[in-house]
Amino acid sequence: MRIVIPAYPAFNIYSNVANKTTALGPVCVATSVRELRNWDVEVIDENNFSLHGPRTEQGKVDHSLLQRLRSADVVGFYGGLTSTVPRLYELARFYKKEGVITVAGGQHFVEETMPEAFASGIDYIVRGEGEVTIQQLLLSLENGSDLKSVKGLAYYEGGKIIQTPPREPITDFEALPLPDFSLVRYARISIYPVERIRGCGMDCEFCTVKGKPRFASPERLLEQISNLVETRDARHFFIVDDLFGQQREETIRFCRMLFEYQRRINLRLDFTVQIRLDKAKDGELLSAMRKAGINTVAIGFESPIEEELQIMRKHIVPEEMIKMARVFQRFGFLVHGMFIFGYPLAEGVFSMPVAERVRRFRIFIRQARIDTVQVLLPVPLPGTELRQRLLRQNRIYPSGDVGWEYYDGNFPVFEPDPPVAAEDLQMAVQQIMGKFYRFRYFFLVVINVFAFPCLLFYLHRLRDGWKKWYRNWRNTLVRFGGWVLMKGWRKQYQQGDFVYKLERARGRLKGRQQ
Repeated sequence: MRIVIPAYPAFNIYSNVANKTTALGPVCVATSVRELRNWDVEVIDENNFSLHGPRTEQGKVDHSLLQRLRSADVVGFYGGLTSTVPRLYELARFYKKEGVITVAGGQHFVEETMPEAFASGIDYIVRGEGEVTIQQLLLSLENGSDLKSVKGLAYYEGGKIIQTPPREPITDFEALPLPDFSLVRYARISIYPVERIRGCGMDCEFCTVKGKPRFASPERLLEQISNLVETRDARHFFIVDDLFGQQREETIRFCRMLFEYQRRINLRLDFTVQIRLDKAKDGELLSAMRKAGINTVAIGFESPIEEELQIMRKHIVPEEMIKMARVFQRFGFLVHGMFIFGYPLAEGVFSMPVAERVRRFRIFIRQARIDTVQVLLPVPLPGTELRQRLLRQNRIYPSGDVGWEYYDGNFPVFEPDPPVAAEDLQMAVQQIMGKFYRFRYFFLVVINVFAFPCLLFYLHRLRDGWKKWYRNWRNTLVRFGGWVLMKGWRKQYQQGDFVYKLERARGRLKGRQQ
């Protein structure tokens, strides 16, 4: 079996990070397949693929050569990111022509998208978590047994879609093998994803991750980390739990265990986590996190506009958000702020000019003193309540014009609240990001480099002088790098045909509404 993580579209802003890490889900599924006696397995991450790996003349991963080198009987596709689905379908059709059985799984594949998937070369869809389902599917294919006994499966038969009973969410994580990153071929991984918690109970309208959180033990998470340190010389980790700290006492215990482990091996590791803003109220948790080597927190601020926060079901006000963000900084965390610009509100509830929204975002980011920001447009992903609401309102652009490849938060994919135009929203995001990531930070990087010897001379007089210097140096470097990435994104956007597609989609949408 070969599991493929499809490449991002060429204009995706995440490419820089993607070539340093990989998706955890496909590695977990591949590790589960490895346990089967008669099966070999590999993972191909097209976003993290060595230049020495087989490529076509166009620079894409050469699956024809991969198939000749190691012929796969079954190919699985990771559909966790909607924007990669067009590439997924392209590969599925290729492998289907090669006579290979194709399987897909991930958050994108819900009832709405199943007909399209089966028409695009997919034989089987795994619904929900895949570790157990994929084992049972492969054994059924190997033995020729009835597929109806495999829970959590969908397939096309007799002119209709068959869905077997759903599989219960996994709760006994100790029974699963540790993810084996050696199965990811041709990749250079420097940031390793690990997890302890699956699920999230926050119920945000725009999110696909739902359900009661399920917890592995802190010992298992520490075992994942120690295994990667000892076998792959890992130093940098991303704990992918949707909300770090959901199980407070066990989280604190994990942080203390992690600190003791690092002290014992005499290494300082680096961790990034996603966390709720209101954890700023828990000083004991934050202290334990910093001591354990958690240096960066990614926080979903979403919006500094109270009316938008309410419809997103974020039970907080902007003034409190600023205060809490500063608490994280006082504890020494680097804060990565994630925002959604132009969230669609209920009809007739609230109206604000784009210029005023941009102004409020800029003021908030400055006052909260956020280290790095990510501002994206709202994306009505399949399976979300946001998509269902916008479908009922007939506001989503036809997929024939604005396809899945644009569902990455960089492009408008639905008609915004009147009187705002979609182009205005896209330009507004560029204005906010362009104000934050600027060329002038190149000169500040140089100034910080030359200031370093002075820092060493006066370090004995400065409290936390090194930390202050590093934070300034790191932030100026990242902001200049962000300017470079945005420049490349704008160039590809201008060379593309999205503006034409948007105009055509808007016309067809108006025709439907009439």
